[in-house]
Amino acid sequence: MGFLNRLPFTENAATEPPRSPNRFHRAAQITSYDVPVTALIELRGLSVEIPTPAGWIRPVNDVSFTLGAGESLGLVGESGSGKSMLALALMGLLPPGARVGGEALFSGVNGAAGPRVNLLSLPERERIAVRGRDIAMIFQEPMTALNPVIRVGAQIAEAIRAHHAGLSREEVDRRVLVALERAAVPEPAMRARQYPHQLSGGLRQRAMIAMALAGDNGKVPRLLIADEPTTALDVTVQKQILELLARLRRELGLALLFITHDLGVVAQVADRIAVTYAGRIVEEGPAREVLERSRHPYTAGLLRASPQLVRQKLEPIPGAVPSLTALPPGCAFEPRCQLRVAECALALPELREAGPEHRARCILVAENRSEVAK
Repeated sequence: MGFLNRLPFTENAATEPPRSPNRFHRAAQITSYDVPVTALIELRGLSVEIPTPAGWIRPVNDVSFTLGAGESLGLVGESGSGKSMLALALMGLLPPGARVGGEALFSGVNGAAGPRVNLLSLPERERIAVRGRDIAMIFQEPMTALNPVIRVGAQIAEAIRAHHAGLSREEVDRRVLVALERAAVPEPAMRARQYPHQLSGGLRQRAMIAMALAGDNGKVPRLLIADEPTTALDVTVQKQILELLARLRRELGLALLFITHDLGVVAQVADRIAVTYAGRIVEEGPAREVLERSRHPYTAGLLRASPQLVRQKLEPIPGAVPSLTALPPGCAFEPRCQLRVAECALALPELREAGPEHRARCILVAENRSEVAK
């Protein structure tokens, strides 16, 4: 790249201005943006099957939801609940041998709303074109996602050239700097010359965001998938990354699928929340509704296990997520549920209406009982 050769190499580590962390995990702090919402992507019965030595498992099982243009959906659950596998299915990055079913209807191909295409049935060449141009993804640990022996600017340039092979070196250099500036990277020309290990954790994640948004000149992907983007960061830097994603969403109008296990984090960025367990959605609704009036015992358990200023003692959920090779015949959460009744073990509950735009997969909802106590 041009500027990589023209500017001297530096080993100065990145520094970031300290900010006061905010871990007050109450629904009152949910941020909602006044943006027009039209359907951007609709999942219909999305399922993923993976071969294992013990047989086929289904880490994503009959998942359906709609994400609107400019909207933010938080996908929440413990490790092993299928969140990341769902994101990889949308990106076309599933491991070899995986089988995928259902539909993922997307209307943002080539940056313009129009006829919807099923991402899951696109030929590989078309999927590659969509990936990075129309749908982008940032990962949990940027140090493993970035190539440690290639300078940051060169890696962003590679993403740009993947969709624009005919650009001049000067134009690629310019777009790299624009992408870094958009991601609020200080001194972008210097950071572009550095290797990933020379950046702080927060700046590495900003570089990943820059790479995700380095599409057409003046255009950005319409859907950004953020897979646990703040888990490896301390709370101060975590807050900065959340603020950056919120600003980008407001200014660029992109839709955000935010994957996390932390309800406190998702409360700061999501309009709606979908809680997953053992590959299925067990509760879905407006963020305030889900956090203030949770109707599934698993959601209530996650809330009790989340640090809050108003509660000193954390209450972990007993037991562990069941093995996908030996799921119980009824509700998958039944063995860990303190509110279970005999019927819970007999059949899988359906997602039932629990309020305005609020659904839960629980027999308590079917029996019209009061909300789950927190």
